[in-house]
Amino acid sequence: MAERFQLTLNGAESAIEADPDTSLLYALRNDLQLKGTRFGCGSGRCGACFVLIDGHPAPACDTPLWSVAGKRITTVEGLGSPGALHPLQEAFLAEQAAQCGYCTSGVLISAAALLLENPSPTESEVRAALDRNLCRCGSHNRMVRAVLRAAAKTST
Repeated sequence: MAERFQLTLNGAESAIEADPDTSLLYALRNDLQLKGTRFGCGSGRCGACFVLIDGHPAPACDTPLWSVAGKRITTVEGLGSPGALHPLQEAFLAEQAAQCGYCTSGVLISAAALLLENPSPTESEVRAALDRNLCRCGSHNRMVRAVLRAAAKTST
């Protein structure tokens, strides 16, 4: 039976009516038309579907809607806009850090969470923060460079 859920989505108050056990990923992509968050493995292990929930990266594919009621959700669409890119988005473009791009939204979310917690991470801290994100194209080194570039830009 459908219920109404209130949440803060990308900084704006939002409401959705759905079954409480509907995955957050399904609600984002199908009900709210936010297509940046990707379906990967469906079991929360690849990172393609990561979103920030109250500032912490979490897999949207296995997060039921009932568990995020009243929480702050940030998707990749909420990081920046075409006219005002987030420093991570700028750095990913500059470092050519996305090959096919499928994992990129989840990686950006993990990196954003890291920079919120630690604005000046070391390379090993970046690698640890991105460890849960799988990239089948082998772009991890470029992604690490991009995160370090964004950190240098925002910490100065």
